[in-house]
Amino acid sequence: MPSTSATPWWRKWWRGRWWRGKYGRLALVVAVLGGLLLTFQLTGLREQFSLPFLRELLQENRVTGLLIFVAIFALGNLIQLPGWLFLAAAVLALGPLWGGVATYLAALLSCLITFLVVRMLGGDALQQIDRPLARKILARLHRQPVRSVTLLRLLFQTVPALNYTLALSGVRLRHYMIGTVLGLPLPLILYCLFFDRIAVFMGIS
Repeated sequence: MPSTSATPWWRKWWRGRWWRGKYGRLALVVAVLGGLLLTFQLTGLREQFSLPFLRELLQENRVTGLLIFVAIFALGNLIQLPGWLFLAAAVLALGPLWGGVATYLAALLSCLITFLVVRMLGGDALQQIDRPLARKILARLHRQPVRSVTLLRLLFQTVPALNYTLALSGVRLRHYMIGTVLGLPLPLILYCLFFDRIAVFMGIS
């Protein structure tokens, strides 16, 4: 006999076409990332990822601490934690050289994970927006993707909003990562020197 069980509501919802529309994928990204941020904010977990916590994490165990540091950096990009927080903690714990190297590698992995998560949720949703200004900006990005991403990284580093925008823009992953690899070192070096000087001045290095 054929099954008479009803289709679960969640399956009907997922098969629905609302999220496949022009703005549906954008709404899905906002809902998921907003829900994640709200969860961490309301539970107080976001405030736990402080500068002293991250510094102590790296000082207590260089190997395990570094792995957890990278994981938190990746999560932090999804819940709007500023990248300077991780860099400052790494410089204070490991010094400007190794702190910079650790942050650079963590930033690359974080940007990669953010791209994959947002692209999976939203696809190339920004390309579906029929606005002259948006199309002009995206056309310039796609004409010279590596150069554009490199310049954006020089200016904004790992700002979460930049990662979300690039992921939704339809830019290819390899162009995104090459531009990220090329654009991050210079600002990271400058920030490392700055945080190291501040630490020396305040006597907390």
